[in-house]
Amino acid sequence: MCSIQGEVITVVYHNPDNGYVIARLDSPSEPGQVNVVGLLGDVAPGESLRLTGEWVEHPKFGRQFKAESCEHLLPASINGIRRFLGSGAVKGIGEKTADRLISRFGSQILDIMDSDPEQLLEVEGIGPAKLKTIVSSWQEKREVRGLMLFLQTHGVATTFAHRIFRHYGVNAVQRLRANPYDLAYDIHGIGFRTADEVALKLGFAEDAPQRLEAGVEYCLRQTADGAGHMFLPRPTLAEEAAKLLGCHDLELIEEQIDALAERKRLVIEPLPEKGVAEAVFLTYFYRTEREIASRLQGLLDHVSRLDPQKISKAVEREEQRQSLTLSEEQRAAVESACGHKVSIITGGPGTGKTTITRVVVRALKALGLKISLAAPTGRAAKRLAEATGFTATTLHRLLRYQPATGFEFNEEKKLSADVMVVDEVSMLDCGLCLSLLRALPLTCRLVFVGDENQLPSVGAGNVLGDMIESGVVPAVRLTHIYRQARESMIVVNAHRINEGEFPLGSPEAPPKADFFWVEKENLIELQALVLRMVCERIPEAYGLDPMTDVQVLTPMHKGEVGTVALNRLLQERLNPDGRELVRGQRAYRVGDRILQLRNNYDKEVFNGDLGRILAIDTEDETLHAEFDGREVEYGFDELDEIGLAYAISVHKSQGSEYPAVVMPVVSQHYMLLQRNLIYTGLTRARKLAVLMGSRRAMHMGLGNERGRQRHTSLAVRLAKEGQI
Repeated sequence: MCSIQGEVITVVYHNPDNGYVIARLDSPSEPGQVNVVGLLGDVAPGESLRLTGEWVEHPKFGRQFKAESCEHLLPASINGIRRFLGSGAVKGIGEKTADRLISRFGSQILDIMDSDPEQLLEVEGIGPAKLKTIVSSWQEKREVRGLMLFLQTHGVATTFAHRIFRHYGVNAVQRLRANPYDLAYDIHGIGFRTADEVALKLGFAEDAPQRLEAGVEYCLRQTADGAGHMFLPRPTLAEEAAKLLGCHDLELIEEQIDALAERKRLVIEPLPEKGVAEAVFLTYFYRTEREIASRLQGLLDHVSRLDPQKISKAVEREEQRQSLTLSEEQRAAVESACGHKVSIITGGPGTGKTTITRVVVRALKALGLKISLAAPTGRAAKRLAEATGFTATTLHRLLRYQPATGFEFNEEKKLSADVMVVDEVSMLDCGLCLSLLRALPLTCRLVFVGDENQLPSVGAGNVLGDMIESGVVPAVRLTHIYRQARESMIVVNAHRINEGEFPLGSPEAPPKADFFWVEKENLIELQALVLRMVCERIPEAYGLDPMTDVQVLTPMHKGEVGTVALNRLLQERLNPDGRELVRGQRAYRVGDRILQLRNNYDKEVFNGDLGRILAIDTEDETLHAEFDGREVEYGFDELDEIGLAYAISVHKSQGSEYPAVVMPVVSQHYMLLQRNLIYTGLTRARKLAVLMGSRRAMHMGLGNERGRQRHTSLAVRLAKEGQI
């Protein structure tokens, strides 16, 4: 380990996500400029750096200094100051302003910015507004440097220094000293393990109450995010927390569970109906389920009858208009949806959910009721609009989410609707469900439509399953598969898979066949087969465009047939020549299919939305993409919000349909292989589904129903509400 010091001449590359930098340094101790790489944070030309690390020989770029730690120093020379200020490191100062400042104040300029910034008003082009910008930016840089020095002193990586400062401001160091575990809750990208590493380096003991409490809460949050649980049985929580924390004394964990409950951060409740002596909830989740149950019962109890004869006549008119005859099962579903304040229509593919939804919407519209249509995702909303002929939107857009204040429609400002129809309700988590219920007037009818056999919501809870299980919300389960649907092997096999039966091959040949099972055990051969299927066989046999019509769905991100490897290979095959931008391990090209990875309410793009890259502007550092005909701009510092979408996870595909789906099923993905995952992936296909892989893996998935089992209590609460 050795040290060098020098002035930054050029920043070749900077990754704002992790602070990784490639720069050229002018060091008095080294001949010529030195190539420096490492997690250096936010650096600018002209700054001086004191680096500790080692010299390495890069096979392509030669000798370079790999920094392990970095101390930022202010520029020492007049040329360094000019480069620093002219680089844009301080907002409000560009090259021309930097020259004027140095002409007026010389090497004293940085001291003046520290001690008497009002003097800057003497310089042409700097007025009160610009001065305010300069002072604010300069103070932030000083504070961030102080925070970075604090982190470095305690051996903590400075990667997140800017994010920490933006959240905590000038009190950042004090907040870290008091409780570094707050980082896990407050700073995006920092989880419990990173916060724990910081805390231990700051001297917190392994059995410190703050650490044990944070570990317990982290386990509950992690199980909600990862498995959708609303609570954990107390013994399970204690064991998971002890494992996470490396704590062998369960009594210490139990004490912290009780302490958190006393402070109302957790709620402990017996749930004998679930066979749980003590269920431990995060308080937010406990209150959420209780309020959902209360509000659903409130809607059910508030009488708002429609004349059954008027409903019947309206339905008959719709049958005539649409030239269809409803079966007894379908008519029962329509009458339930029209006649009850809250109702559920559920069933698999080919059972007529779309037809029933269209009849319900048009019949109620004909009776003069104001109807709102929504779904959890943009693609699901678009399909709902196409099915009914009326405008539909995402729930977030319907409720008008504002990043700073939350949903505009809420308890205080209700939606103006007589009927609310929500499609793809299997995707509806408890948090979003509650936000919807708060915005509905008691007079509103609520119709839920969804397939209970699909994957449950990505977020915590099991809203659709629990409502059906409770028996309180009127529900019609559609079971009859209609003749036309029975001709589709996609539909036939979806129902077979739902029953745990192996799928059947198609009796037809391409291009009439709509389902194939291809057995392939070897993962390398399977990977190559996926590529050939997407890029050659399906386009040739079915005339489908591999860039727009064929979607690869896979259970996991890692492995030979995970999303990471397949996206890279499919990008090379389908879009080899697009203009490229590389950020860390990711490469983006003009023309690439992309996926929005989390909700962005400012841009109005949401988790799971599919788009295409239109342009990359390296000068303005912007990427332009198109989502459903609308152009969206991303700064280079926002690129962690999007990923390639040639291959996506089955979870991300919920609410969408694709002309063709290719889905590998392999033992390597055994952790996530579940019956409802295979069912969900298959039912995303509209014209063609190709499942391929290991017969053993398919049998494993068909026999695994763990995906349906979540620790939730909404069904219990609804049943109790219904008895009051």
